[in-house]
Amino acid sequence: MVLHVFADGPLRFNVIKRQLEGITQKALTQCLRRLERNGLISRRVIPVSPVAVEYAVTPLGRTLEQPFKALHGWTLSNITEVEKARKAFDLRLEE
Repeated sequence: MVLHVFADGPLRFNVIKRQLEGITQKALTQCLRRLERNGLISRRVIPVSPVAVEYAVTPLGRTLEQPFKALHGWTLSNITEVEKARKAFDLRLEE
């Protein structure tokens, strides 16, 4: 989900956070660090006052666009079955 928000280009932290409703600052920071460590995004410090940080998808990260689109398409096509499985699972837990 985080990589998807970069579809239109580099973004600052707070813009990313606003686009990912419900994510905490800590969770987003940890996620961005993991993505940067794995070479999927880059982090650039912008020396203005106050200092700003901008994140962008790297060429390696862009290689994930097609697999993620395929996964998203699969999810849309199978959401009914996924929901049925979830309900069946939850019912078993209640027994």
